Amino acid sequence: MAGPRCASKVRPAAFIAVFCAFFATGSSTAQVPLLIWSSDSLPPLAVPAAGHITSHDQLTSYLTAAFGHGPHTVLLFLQDKLSKDDFTVFGGVFGNKQDSAFKNLEAALQSSSSSVTLPALEWSGSSAILALLQEKLGVSPVLVDADTLSHLSVNTSVSNLLLFNLPYCTGSHKSCKEVLHNNDEIIGKVLNIMKAKNVRYTAIYTGLQPSRVIPETSVSDQSVGRSLLQAADTVREPIMYNVSGAPCIMLWAQNLNVKLSDTSAWIDLAEQTPSLEGSICNGSNSQLVLTYTSGLTLSFAMTRRFYRVSARNWFTLDSVQLQSNGLTASYIGSRGIYAPAEYSFHCQSVTNFQDALLVPNNTNPNTSQWRLNFTNFQIQGFGLANGTNFSYASDCAGFFTAGIWMGLLTSLLMLLIFVYGLHMIMQLNTMDRFDDPKGPSISVPQSE
Repeated sequence: MAGPRCASKVRPAAFIAVFCAFFATGSSTAQVPLLIWSSDSLPPLAVPAAGHITSHDQLTSYLTAAFGHGPHTVLLFLQDKLSKDDFTVFGGVFGNKQDSAFKNLEAALQSSSSSVTLPALEWSGSSAILALLQEKLGVSPVLVDADTLSHLSVNTSVSNLLLFNLPYCTGSHKSCKEVLHNNDEIIGKVLNIMKAKNVRYTAIYTGLQPSRVIPETSVSDQSVGRSLLQAADTVREPIMYNVSGAPCIMLWAQNLNVKLSDTSAWIDLAEQTPSLEGSICNGSNSQLVLTYTSGLTLSFAMTRRFYRVSARNWFTLDSVQLQSNGLTASYIGSRGIYAPAEYSFHCQSVTNFQDALLVPNNTNPNTSQWRLNFTNFQIQGFGLANGTNFSYASDCAGFFTAGIWMGLLTSLLMLLIFVYGLHMIMQLNTMDRFDDPKGPSISVPQSE
């Protein structure tokens, strides 16, 4: 099936070039889209051919021509992750404008004096575009948000680089379309503030890194003929705290996402290598302390107890603490995170905000907006008898969920009704005497 037509009646001219290039066959090199629009005039740039990837040197040459003379106020909307697929999936490119998550962005491109769209910019690092703008403008970036911008005085006699960090849906409980729509609302609010202040500006929207990367595979490395295809997944090693050369505490998670405010981006601590200094382990108490170079400290405190009702030892995750900038948030986990002492504990999602297994233990208003979201989380603090492998996992999802119980009870009720009805039918008896119209009537004595 052919791609959508790029008609000027459906999208503004700058955005049409984006969508047309997006549906073209692209390279597997990591790339991010970049959109530039300005209330002043921008140097002309030919629309890239389908599949063309703009190099870093080409972008450098263009920004040199754009910001080479005079002061400029640049608004850099830097999203955590962004790819061209985000526009094709959530941009309403099939003519459904009301379904688009980029309404304010489309309106800004249409109403701007000039705009430039680079559907595929060669990605050379998360800080490349920010460092390039610092070099061309000769100023350091100022991190602001839409709320503080309204109270900020912008000096147009010198160059300004205003940085707006926008989150992505990775690790978020919101859908990608909802996150992108919220980012689009922030962009619209910022542009309205600049318009109200009567400040001429140049805005740039791009991503720190691609949200989707297609790995490049060399044909020469593949075997010719029929063969089974298997994805080569790299599994991250678990975090292990050793005592006397043997593992004492083990932790593994696909994501250890933390967020320190509603407007900040999620930070995945699982991608960083922590220091285990301060961790302890003995027969009754274990504490795993993860200290990261980013200034965050995450600690897990576990206790082993004997319960006479079950006649066995159990361990509980008593508390999880997150420390940042001298502030500490503590969460109780013992209500939902527990397992037999010789087992490990596993849960697909451990959070402190939705179906929370981590309950806040303090009332500090400075940490009330902190969010924790652990994905595919597994921990064991005692009884590591399998060396570097976890023991049998006690999962947080029980064998009988609420839906299963409802189905069983409903089926049992229907079965009882069926059995009762069948029993009543079996109790029906036919008449053993019938009235003969030719003979005398049957007389039933009233005294009986």
